[in-house]
Amino acid sequence: MLRLSGKVAFITGGGTGIGRACALAFAREGAEVAIAGRRKEPLDKVAREIVAAGGKSFALSCDVTQRSSVESALAQAEKHFGRLDTLVNNAGAVVVATAEHTSDADWDRVLAANLTGTFFVSRAALAVLRRAGGGSIINIGSVLGLVARKDRAAYCAAKAGVSGLTRAMALDHAHERIRVNCICPTLVETELGMLSIQQTANAVAEIQKRIAEIPIGRLGKPEDVAMMAVYLASEEASWITGASFPLDGGLTAY
Repeated sequence: MLRLSGKVAFITGGGTGIGRACALAFAREGAEVAIAGRRKEPLDKVAREIVAAGGKSFALSCDVTQRSSVESALAQAEKHFGRLDTLVNNAGAVVVATAEHTSDADWDRVLAANLTGTFFVSRAALAVLRRAGGGSIINIGSVLGLVARKDRAAYCAAKAGVSGLTRAMALDHAHERIRVNCICPTLVETELGMLSIQQTANAVAEIQKRIAEIPIGRLGKPEDVAMMAVYLASEEASWITGASFPLDGGLTAY
């Protein structure tokens, strides 16, 4: 039996990178998948991939920074599939800057996409998860929510907030059989991950520097994150809640 048979997942930022990898991995494990995001074209492409492989998927527009958009998308997903068992909060944004050089607009954008969006989607999903008898909320945080890095002031603040929200919601909703956990990757080979590298003076040198910091000796892949998300969504993780897991090739072991 597949690990997620009979489950329905709602994945934000599901058209590319980690979100896409999660959508495909969940579908392979038997889940029906609602893929949400702002850009409909990549979402539709992923949904078609899942359907072509024999799975069930539904793409829908959603801006996680807008409460009404979030509530509408979750209502559509529940109507389409009849239930919701798992939420993956993956949508995000990054700015490369110290606090002094972070504009008000960039601060608001990064906090809205990473932290406020996670809050809006998680809060709106609670009632849907209750109707299903419980479920799993999986936040895609960052190792920079656990430790810091130069020139990432807003991003560190946002992802630390996601880790804190994870713990708070885990305690508040454990009695409802709603588990809340956070995956904290270091640099992953995605469009968003590479964006921060491209903003440096020498991208090739920066990538080599970042790889050298990781004991396992490589950057993360979207599939690395996806497989951990599959585990946290499965019954194998039924006794895990309130945890923020470093997924970093040993980076934070120093």
